[in-house]
Amino acid sequence: MAAESSVFPGAGKEIAVPVIVIAFLLLLVPPAFAADESSRAGASVNTSASHDVLFFYGDGCVHCENVRPFIDELAIRYPDMNFQYLEVYHNTTNLERFQQIAASHNIASPGVPTLVVGDTILIGETRIQNGAELEISLCSSDVHANTTPNGTANCTAPGPDLTLPLVIGGALADSVNPCAFAVLIFLLLSIITLQSRRRVLMVGGIYIAAVFVFYLLSGIGLFALVQGSGFSSVLYTGAAALAIILGLVNIIDVIRKNEGFILAIPESKKGVIERYVNTASLPAAFILGILVGIFELPCTGGIYLAILSMMSRTMTFQDGLPYLVLYNLIFILPLIVILLIVTFGLSPERVNSWRLENRRMLRLIIGIVMIAIGVVMLSVKF
Repeated sequence: MAAESSVFPGAGKEIAVPVIVIAFLLLLVPPAFAADESSRAGASVNTSASHDVLFFYGDGCVHCENVRPFIDELAIRYPDMNFQYLEVYHNTTNLERFQQIAASHNIASPGVPTLVVGDTILIGETRIQNGAELEISLCSSDVHANTTPNGTANCTAPGPDLTLPLVIGGALADSVNPCAFAVLIFLLLSIITLQSRRRVLMVGGIYIAAVFVFYLLSGIGLFALVQGSGFSSVLYTGAAALAIILGLVNIIDVIRKNEGFILAIPESKKGVIERYVNTASLPAAFILGILVGIFELPCTGGIYLAILSMMSRTMTFQDGLPYLVLYNLIFILPLIVILLIVTFGLSPERVNSWRLENRRMLRLIIGIVMIAIGVVMLSVKF
């Protein structure tokens, strides 16, 4: 234990950052489940007739009274939309309709005020005020209001459906993460000659587990943000544009043929990472995984954000969670392979040599996939 107590000399602030980040991400888990209460269902679920806007309210409901003038104003601004005011406290027919819509969207405890626009449900005064006009404007435009075979409208802006092959393909491309590879290899280099095979597996496994936990919790948080914001269409377009931009930057990095890369762990943070690599303890390995996630996600998260934005448009959180877990398991798969190869076969030096020789090709692959996903998202939308 004495050795462990000196693991992080003078590193209180550095340790605090991962702890705070993990705590913050954990706080986002309940909102992600709550986001199901106002999320879209799949494209096959149609909750209203063509161009209908359903406002469910209750007599005596304070929040309903607060938001009603806003709904009245929207009804004036969008005369092509059919606004229906449906009281549910005293009208059993409206209540049954409300409950049927809630059940079709897997909403266990529906409440008022609730606004239904196409395939989107907004529950609560704040969410209605923040997101109603965007959703109604999408339905109001003939460009975006897609009529289904049964004559109803799917007012969710067009976009590619999230499929299992798309999740797997995106995760495989995203898993080609040169910086995460490098940190793991350097970590293994520091302990392979001094520690037992069991210790090597434990340290490497803790690092990989930390990467998985950080990316999974980040995905949950981003999913909750996208669904709860009421601006999923805007964020969808932003995610597509970001994927294209980051893809171009990766390709530019390859073309420049410089030693350094634009999308990489900042030079100012490499000293922090090197300190934990040299420590090579179990706590240090976990913090390393979190730090790599923090430093790398803003640079290489284009694919992840694109997948999450597509997921938020077509799935509830509970439906999307298995895809999210699968994505992140695939994401860490190359790290697991590297750990096993080093532990039972090749030396870390040879693995690192392969990484250095192929890092430009890896970045080129990432860049091409990012651009392809972004272009597909935008082309289907427009």
